[in-house]
Amino acid sequence: MPSTLPPLAALRAFEAAARHQSFTRAGEELGMTQAAVSYQIKVLEDRLGAPLFHRRPRQVTLTETGQRLAPEISRAFAILADAFTEARGVVEGTLTISTMHTFAAHWLVQRLGAFQLQNPSLAVRLDPSSDLADFSRDPIDVAIRSGDGKWPGLISHLIMKADFTPMLNPGLAERQGGLNAPNDLLSLPILDPSDPWWPKWFAAAGVDAEERLSRQRGSYYTVQTLEAGAAIAGTGVAILTPAFYKAELASGRLVQPFDLVAEDGRGYWLVYPETRTNSPKIRAFRDWILSEATASAD
Repeated sequence: MPSTLPPLAALRAFEAAARHQSFTRAGEELGMTQAAVSYQIKVLEDRLGAPLFHRRPRQVTLTETGQRLAPEISRAFAILADAFTEARGVVEGTLTISTMHTFAAHWLVQRLGAFQLQNPSLAVRLDPSSDLADFSRDPIDVAIRSGDGKWPGLISHLIMKADFTPMLNPGLAERQGGLNAPNDLLSLPILDPSDPWWPKWFAAAGVDAEERLSRQRGSYYTVQTLEAGAAIAGTGVAILTPAFYKAELASGRLVQPFDLVAEDGRGYWLVYPETRTNSPKIRAFRDWILSEATASAD
């Protein structure tokens, strides 16, 4: 029985052009000329008997038919990519984890040895990044991200809440003569006064600090690891997630001057595509990391 599917090359060209809203950028991605992309899409349009793009000078936009077809084609390619990635992962015995720098450095790497002892045939590759992985294109099995846990097409499991509290070098607190109330922190250098966690923590402490925070000249830290390093050096006060700095607090390199820990509804999540729910290696990692998170919270 002859296939009713159009050529794969035509589908691939359409998916890329729809995603980029550009034949030129689709060609750059696929290693094709703009004319070749246009030809492949014309093949698809002839097969459908309907145009997929409105073609205007320097711009293409999807027609109604194209808008209906594009997400389904993208989903189909994502399923193919997932199947290939999973098959390759089984052969190579590799679990690739895209993870935030701070989570990797201060929580995950200390525990991964236990996971690998439980799964000796599975190698683990960490890909530290602050960007949400594109599972349809990147060779990533799972990702760890911060947010509200709502990402379309992804299954999310909460690992821990992204709570926060001030921390500083004990010597800096002593030079201040001690910290008796949250308001006293504003007399010290705040490392990153633009961090949205600061006004939320002060509000939870009953302190209106926004004006005084705005007058501070601090630095901008893209990851907690850098801010914690500056705090340990005595440069100023950081606002950090306590679960990541238990060792520093236990050793006295950092102190948490107040018991108040605030939160903003966000958390750290394990995420992976819905299409990979039954992957044995993902199930093994999911069960292990959620168990570790429960144990570390006790």
